[in-house]
Amino acid sequence: MVTEENIIIQDFSEEMKNSYRDYSVSVIISRALPDVRDGLKPVQRRILYAMNELGLAPDKQHRKSARIVGDTMGKYHPHGDSSIYDALVHMAEEWSMSVPLVDGHGNFGSIDGDSAAAMRYTEARLSKGAMNLLTGLDRNLVDFVPNFDEREKEPVILPAKLPFLLINGTTGIAVGMATNIPPHNPGEIIKGAIALLDNPELTTEKLMKYIPGPDFPTGGIIANADEIANIYENGEGRLRVRGKYIIEDGEYGKKNIVITEIPFTSTGNKSRLVESLVNLMKDKVFDEIADVRDESSSDVRIVVEVKKGRNVENLLNGIFKKTPLEDTYSVNMLAVRDKQPKIFSLKGILEEFLGFEEELYTKEYTHLLEKAKSRAEVVEGLIKAVDVIDLIIEVLRGSESIKQAKDCLVNGNIAEIKFKSEASKKAAKEFDFTEPQADAILAMPLSRLIGLEVLKLSTEAENLKQNIEEYNKILSDKTELHRVIKTDLKANVKNFEKPRRTELLNEEKQVYVEEVKEEDVYVLIDRFGYAKSVDVSSISKANEEALNEYPTKIMMKNTDRICIFTASGNMHQVKAKDIPKVRLRDKGTLVHNISKVGKEEIILYTSFAELFESMVFFATRKGFVKLVSGVEFDTNRSVMLATKLEEGDELLSVRVLSAAEILSHDLRVYMLTKKKIGLSYLLDEVVEMKKSGRGVKGISLAEDDEVKGVAVEISATTEVEFDGDSYKVAKFKLKKRAAKGDKIK
Repeated sequence: MVTEENIIIQDFSEEMKNSYRDYSVSVIISRALPDVRDGLKPVQRRILYAMNELGLAPDKQHRKSARIVGDTMGKYHPHGDSSIYDALVHMAEEWSMSVPLVDGHGNFGSIDGDSAAAMRYTEARLSKGAMNLLTGLDRNLVDFVPNFDEREKEPVILPAKLPFLLINGTTGIAVGMATNIPPHNPGEIIKGAIALLDNPELTTEKLMKYIPGPDFPTGGIIANADEIANIYENGEGRLRVRGKYIIEDGEYGKKNIVITEIPFTSTGNKSRLVESLVNLMKDKVFDEIADVRDESSSDVRIVVEVKKGRNVENLLNGIFKKTPLEDTYSVNMLAVRDKQPKIFSLKGILEEFLGFEEELYTKEYTHLLEKAKSRAEVVEGLIKAVDVIDLIIEVLRGSESIKQAKDCLVNGNIAEIKFKSEASKKAAKEFDFTEPQADAILAMPLSRLIGLEVLKLSTEAENLKQNIEEYNKILSDKTELHRVIKTDLKANVKNFEKPRRTELLNEEKQVYVEEVKEEDVYVLIDRFGYAKSVDVSSISKANEEALNEYPTKIMMKNTDRICIFTASGNMHQVKAKDIPKVRLRDKGTLVHNISKVGKEEIILYTSFAELFESMVFFATRKGFVKLVSGVEFDTNRSVMLATKLEEGDELLSVRVLSAAEILSHDLRVYMLTKKKIGLSYLLDEVVEMKKSGRGVKGISLAEDDEVKGVAVEISATTEVEFDGDSYKVAKFKLKKRAAKGDKIK
């Protein structure tokens, strides 16, 4: 029952703020970002722990991925099974991780971007590398906390023995922040960690003698190596990454560009690179390309066949510029420390790892010391028991229960125990074994009385004594502790060291120069919108008249562009070389097929060269006019906004005016409305504006009227034409711009 006592008054905005903050923290800490110590996100840590609990060691059989995902989701990670499986698959990808943590069996996808098979078909187990994250979980090296329903325990962190955050890198998007840490060469990272352990004062510059830069599993090239030091120092920056290639001789004098390694940014998407190359060839962006073939098997081999006699190096520059063969990798070394996200430097991450190692090894040797001490106590008791075994046997025979016998061994309590002699009774009173010793004596098999077994006990006791001394030395001397850490790290160098794959270079951004032989052409567009280009030199006197049949006839260079203005206020561009070059009698192709013009009504075709050197007059159906400098349209974009339009308005007329026409001051604007209202005024009254401007009022319209036609003509003209109809200019009274017009009969 709701009463005033149990109603909480809460400000809505405050509640939203608090809830969003809690959500953000949850995403940052519990899902998206890795811990700086073991380099894992929570889902990865939980998958590996679940696999460890299932006994999926590297030497055991693979288990169905569905079982692993089910255990992870049901016990530790109460989120979607697809996200868990995606994380499992990622940890098995050799092209994504320097040291994969999962050994996958079955279809786990490919570098082409192929997805893994469904989890019910694939199997997995832990990799050898993963054991460097899991060994020691049974030694109380890390803290455990209750899982989401408090029925299980899970580790807060895994006892990582390698700096996996740098070795495998990571990527993740949280709320308002993202992490992107590149993978590195395992051997280099471990050697760098050892060097920093020896000398904590190492600078980033000196550390880079061991870790010169990222090392991607896909190889490739980092083309701005000089910027790596700054990235390592500040924890963020950008790398220019490139694929590798070789030039081979092809058939019939051709050359082949063979791509052998792809940038890490294209990981899982080699097919995207191939597709982009094919499209650039089909669209004739690179006319030099004769063919593109993907001949990859286990290794990458993408063949770009170059036409005979073409500039291979120049083509490569274009490929770098227009395809993912060169890309940008944005580094942001963000990780979680003490439940707080922080950007780390290279040295900072290694310092956090080494500090974690000191903590782990201290706990491990404390555990070993306690275990050795406990065992030494038992062995000491067994050796001592062998010397008085006859008396112990007499105690056991005279006792009525194990409890009674144990009480005698520990406390010398001989009450109710039957002895054969007073001497035995007196000797038994002197027993002072500890409880663990007494338990071991009572459980000791008779075989331990054999001379050789007794000798083994003595040897074990001596070894335990030495171990205890060594453990105490390690725990009391930091230098000794570091020596042990270094020994294990050096052993891992041998296990995981591999040749560096990524080259570190400093190369300028490449410039592609289009290989086009400049020549004069006619661009012809018929009334149905079919366009073609024809060599000017191929037009003879006999077919000159045929040119006049085309409403749009533009003489231009083949290096120029056609600019297309549409009623929706856009300007589209088409390179002249992209317009089919055919014979005069051939049909050509629709403008819509070679441009991004959709269903927009086309107002004007002009060449860019003419446009750039001119002023452009715009008029709309709602009567707005303006002049814009052609320089405003200097862009390489295939489509751009040419003028701003009011809602419901559309561009009606575009006229390209030469400098001579503008300077003549004789140009008049003639406007005719749907209701046959006409007005003329001097072009000098039209304001020059930016292309983003709406324009100024050219004619005052009645509410239900709109402009039907616009013409810009020299004042001496006798007639103006609107939509094929001619009108005497004398019928249009010369007034001021924005005036009301007069009825035209």
